[in-house]
Amino acid sequence: MSKSEVPKEFVRALNELSLSNASSLWGTPLTGGVSSDIWRIDTEKGSVCAKRALSKLRVVADWYAPVERNLFEARWLQVARQAFPACAPELLGQHPELGVLVMQYLDPDHYRVWKQELRAGHADSQTAQAMGQVLSKIHSYAAKNSHLASEFPTDKIFFEIRLAPYLLATAERHPKLAHALEELVLQTQHNAKTLVHGDVSPKNILLGPQGPLLLDAECATWSDPAFDLAFCLNHLLLKCLWTPASSADFLNCFKVLKNSYLTSVDWEEPSDLEARAARLLPGLLLARVDGKSPVEYVTQEHQRDHVRHVASTLLIKPASHLQEVAQAWAKDLRI
Repeated sequence: MSKSEVPKEFVRALNELSLSNASSLWGTPLTGGVSSDIWRIDTEKGSVCAKRALSKLRVVADWYAPVERNLFEARWLQVARQAFPACAPELLGQHPELGVLVMQYLDPDHYRVWKQELRAGHADSQTAQAMGQVLSKIHSYAAKNSHLASEFPTDKIFFEIRLAPYLLATAERHPKLAHALEELVLQTQHNAKTLVHGDVSPKNILLGPQGPLLLDAECATWSDPAFDLAFCLNHLLLKCLWTPASSADFLNCFKVLKNSYLTSVDWEEPSDLEARAARLLPGLLLARVDGKSPVEYVTQEHQRDHVRHVASTLLIKPASHLQEVAQAWAKDLRI
């Protein structure tokens, strides 16, 4: 990769965080994010990863978000590593004024992106089981330390970058489903039980020597853990449209991750959490074709129609169990 001179905001942030004392730095801009500028930066002490939140996200629709979310991502990293040290990169510093977060750089030779693995059809059940455990450990730790809620006064941010662009924007496209989608917003808001990542997507999960690591916690908030579970499981369903030959393996990963997570829920009744996730999942499924952040790989109208049919049916008549959602999805796709 060719190197470029690092933007001055990053240089200033690293200097003021005592992570460098150079007047200029070189590095490589990293791709993949729609919400931040992300760089690998080479300092006197080695490479670091730095990111700066954008006020306007890189999507087709007009989508704005507060840049202070960067601060709460830094706090999420600290809490997650307290819950399970190997589950997130080490935080090296965060500059509140500049909105720059600096963390450990993870070499792609040793840390694979789960999304790329799934794209290639590598749907490993051990990874799914480990991911369920990582998520439940973070949720359990935070739920037992309820004082952490005051460190994440981010209801407004979460609404603006998750609930509104996903569920309410979709409701505008589907007036007959609007009430059901609006109810899912209220369900999420009224079940704030622990620290939620908010973007548990395979693109934000690295597979390292010690298991899965979570990145990009810009949506971090004190909310409903069912959101994280449903958000992640949603991607395993959608991957059936991207790599159809591995659909059975994706559905197996869905089941394994779901079971791994739910068997470790110790802060509330697992059946209550599962029921909320089962109601939410169809809304998130529909949002990825008709919300403000459609997945880039669902490109055919007949694929979108599959999503709309399954999601609308389950929004009108909600399931109580996540496996019911997976079964409806498999039946519609004839898997």
